[in-house]
Amino acid sequence: MVHVEPKFLVQALSIFYFLCVVDAAPDTNLLRVLGPQGVNLWKLEKGVLSTATDFRARWFEQPLDHFAKGSKHTFHQRYWVNDRHYDARKGGPVIVLDGGETSGEDRLPFLDTGIVEILARATAGVGVVLEHRYYGASIPVDNFTTDSLRWLDNEQAAADSANFMANVKFDGIDEDLTAPNTPWIYYGGSYAGARAAHMKVLYPELVYGSIASSAVVHAELTNWKYMEVIRLAADPICSSHLENSISIIDEILDHRLFVRHLKALFGVKDLQHDEDFVSLIEAPLGSWQSKVWDPTVGSTTFDDFCHALKKPLGHHNASIADQPFGHTSRMVTIADGFKLDFSIVNYALWIKEHIVSRCPPDRTVEQCFGTFDDTQYQETSLDQDWRLWQFQVCTQWGYFTTSPPNENWPRIISRRLTLEYESKICKQAFPPGKDFTVPAEPNITAVNALGDFDLAADRLAFIDGEVDPWRPDTPHDVDHANDREDTILRPFKLIPGAVHHWDEYGLPNLLDEPPEIQKIHGEMIDFVMEWLEDFKAPQKD
Repeated sequence: MVHVEPKFLVQALSIFYFLCVVDAAPDTNLLRVLGPQGVNLWKLEKGVLSTATDFRARWFEQPLDHFAKGSKHTFHQRYWVNDRHYDARKGGPVIVLDGGETSGEDRLPFLDTGIVEILARATAGVGVVLEHRYYGASIPVDNFTTDSLRWLDNEQAAADSANFMANVKFDGIDEDLTAPNTPWIYYGGSYAGARAAHMKVLYPELVYGSIASSAVVHAELTNWKYMEVIRLAADPICSSHLENSISIIDEILDHRLFVRHLKALFGVKDLQHDEDFVSLIEAPLGSWQSKVWDPTVGSTTFDDFCHALKKPLGHHNASIADQPFGHTSRMVTIADGFKLDFSIVNYALWIKEHIVSRCPPDRTVEQCFGTFDDTQYQETSLDQDWRLWQFQVCTQWGYFTTSPPNENWPRIISRRLTLEYESKICKQAFPPGKDFTVPAEPNITAVNALGDFDLAADRLAFIDGEVDPWRPDTPHDVDHANDREDTILRPFKLIPGAVHHWDEYGLPNLLDEPPEIQKIHGEMIDFVMEWLEDFKAPQKD
């Protein structure tokens, strides 16, 4: 068993994956969709962030394999506790936040001022952040080879949480707060939101209540609707610029005549594969997911990018912005016989300044942004933590961000972003091991068998954002999920104008929050308090 200092996994959307996008103010609570180009951007941006906190790390011993009889291998799972509001006389609950696919240190703000603090304060309970196995410092193996990662799956992670809930002893608290004798409220956002929902189904005897925020309970092989939500929700002018730009770029790549001029405009003249080029220019789109109502943690990158697209170049009259895309007055000469709308030129300038500029001078653009050299994905040391979520994507979750299946459908990413391209990293990064082989396709059935869009239970709340790009994978999907009644016993709430798990963030004074966030936090306090009124500890034998 090896422990290492936590490394911060910078976002970079599928593109970059997950929602992994290069961002000046990265939101560490994102569901990550790396993909081959995303790993490149991760390598360029990787750094270490320190989280100032008054909470000390604690450790809980877990089996490496919960389901192998006789297995004696263990590791230590890290967790943090907020007991500032605990009052034993009131019999408060334990509010546990699942750390999900990142270091648990990235979740500590939610323990301090976010949803865990909010609910613990309201209920006189104990707040906990539980780090996910393999992430942060909860590392049970010596390397991240295919074989070493075989215990990184949904089932083992859920079993970790169950074992923790049933057996943890909190330092400084005399009372036994284990489940089911104490009510535990399980919270998670995004991938961890799916865990919160799954825990209520898999371990109902331990989980008294669950709050599943932006919970991706539907695993999907191709996740093309992610970009469709962004296309429809973004400023119409920006979406139009993107649609038109991508259409023209695809056309140029089809006809081959000015391909080198096009790539040179974006600063990657020598990038060999067209797929890598269109994957690279997809990068800013994932910053939509980094929008948060709290400006101290949210990102304005997407809006800044959109503003850049529509700004006429210096020598043009500002009025040309009102002309339709492709109008003569908007055209910029790139080479003899080759003109482009100024919004494409602005697109290129943005990519050069914010993405390509990060490529070190001693490396070529092919080394920085090419994805067809298998060797660049085969380093397996513990600092290569991009491998963790990518492994989960390749084995169980999918979510490969592709263009729409119908080529005639409006799109803001290239039709060259196919399942074959986005998923090739599964073979590149995870060659067959001695004990485990990554399946040809992720086993999404293992996830969806737990309820999929219809997953429901008493004291299980689903909270989603109206314009969350992950909404199509939640029970609030508008195409495949059935509408539900919002009740105290089964809350089903959609936050207007919200993106990804906006309820997880909070301010010390709730009255300082925006009205829609005040409202959802008030409703969450109300239904949790109602749940707790009905709690009865099981009779002991």
